[in-house]
Amino acid sequence: MADQSHDAVEVITTKRDGGALSTGQIEWVVDAYTRGAVADEQMSALAMAILLNGMERREIAEWTAAMIASGERMDFSSLSRPTADKHSTGGVGDKITLPLAPLVAACGVAVPQLSGRGLGHTGGTLDKLESIPGWRATLSNAEMMAQLEDVGAVICAAGDGLAPADKKLYALRDVTGTVEAVPLIASSIMSKKIAEGTGALVLDVKVGSGAFMKDLAKARELAEVMVALGTDAGVRTVALLTDMSVPLGLTAGNAIEVAESVEVLAGGGPADVVELTLALAREMLVAAGVTDVDPADRLADGSAMDAWKRMIRAQGGDPDAPLPVARESHVVTAPADGVLTRLDAMAVGVAAWRLGAGRARKEDPVQAGAGVVWHARPGDAVTAGSPLFTLLTDEPARFDRAMAALDGGWEVAAGGSSYEPGALVLDRIS
Repeated sequence: MADQSHDAVEVITTKRDGGALSTGQIEWVVDAYTRGAVADEQMSALAMAILLNGMERREIAEWTAAMIASGERMDFSSLSRPTADKHSTGGVGDKITLPLAPLVAACGVAVPQLSGRGLGHTGGTLDKLESIPGWRATLSNAEMMAQLEDVGAVICAAGDGLAPADKKLYALRDVTGTVEAVPLIASSIMSKKIAEGTGALVLDVKVGSGAFMKDLAKARELAEVMVALGTDAGVRTVALLTDMSVPLGLTAGNAIEVAESVEVLAGGGPADVVELTLALAREMLVAAGVTDVDPADRLADGSAMDAWKRMIRAQGGDPDAPLPVARESHVVTAPADGVLTRLDAMAVGVAAWRLGAGRARKEDPVQAGAGVVWHARPGDAVTAGSPLFTLLTDEPARFDRAMAALDGGWEVAAGGSSYEPGALVLDRIS
């Protein structure tokens, strides 16, 4: 039983005045909040104090441990192969989990990918997969274990038993302006990933306009904290900082991102999606101790596609069924001949969200067919009148607000304009 010698106001004022919380204070407040003995308004005040005054590494590690201790821990040690997982901090067109999990499974490493739903302009992996007819996100622990042993990959919703403290705190941060606190982001992500029991973890920390972290220094700080938390907990952890100033691939939505992922698994797909999928796959394999397989071979020989189909079927989906298509579409054309020199990830993400691909509140439904397709990437030549974007939705009343989101988010410059693409992987932290 947690120590009774603390109270919420004392914990709040310690952090409000710039002090470090003691081990006892941290263990008490996380447990008491999970049990309902600390009220939402008290935890809100503490979250704001943490946002403004930060936490030392020790405090973040102990806060993470307390969140893990609030629930169950999974154990994959009985599986016949090593485990590795990937977590992305979220971006636009970020469908990488979909081809990555079956690809890594095809290389002999089991991937227990506990994923979430989208909120705001960042799409959710589960929302994308739910556009596949019959596919279900919710599995019991026993079903998950059986699928990992049989197929080698599972993408499903995290059960209520993992880090329940995080579930409560996450919802609270969302409505109190405290989402951006690095200690709270790091402990939220890592408490779930450590409790999940994976042996190795690769973090994809996005940087740029379409990411949660706009600034490279701040993203690096977050990555370093998370790598340290994972390493200290005995999980082999590495982070890649990757660019999210331009959206990934050529689609942002649900069904349209699934279709693009299947193209990658078929050996095609946009170059940037393939590059990042392979970079993360190689990191996962090395972290899991598998060094004799090149994942590019598994894309080429069809075994990654086979693993995808088995993974989708195992969760009730039909990988060969036609995907939902939006009822309405609207094409935005290039105003002149030239080169697309800018495509802002945030503008595209907000447009897709407004078309119905995302949600403003957790309980909102999403449209499977909604989203944005762009027909050129920065550096590509375009001709006057050629399609630049196709907007997709079931509700045509949504087009105007989506167009407003895209307005100013792209630029076509006269021909001969020089465009230098930046690197996709900006840094590696281990």
